Amino acid sequence: MNKAFVLINCELGSEIQVLEDLKNIECVKSVQGVFGAYDVLANLECEQHEELRQNIISTIRNIKNVRSTMTLMAINKQC
Repeated sequence: MNKAFVLINCELGSEIQVLEDLKNIECVKSVQGVFGAYDVLANLECEQHEELRQNIISTIRNIKNVRSTMTLMAINKQC
């Protein structure tokens, strides 16, 4: 399983709509509004690395009112 955390900056006041839009993406397992440098944290899990990449690049980054993202890819090895 390929996993990633995506930190998202939204247009001011659009956080709730972005959260709702993210919930409709199949690979998104959870979303949370956060305080700090980012507005939303999304947890994604996909079987294929390419599917994960496409969901981030083509779907999440194209959600209306998403200004920017930062993706943190999980490593597969146990530490």
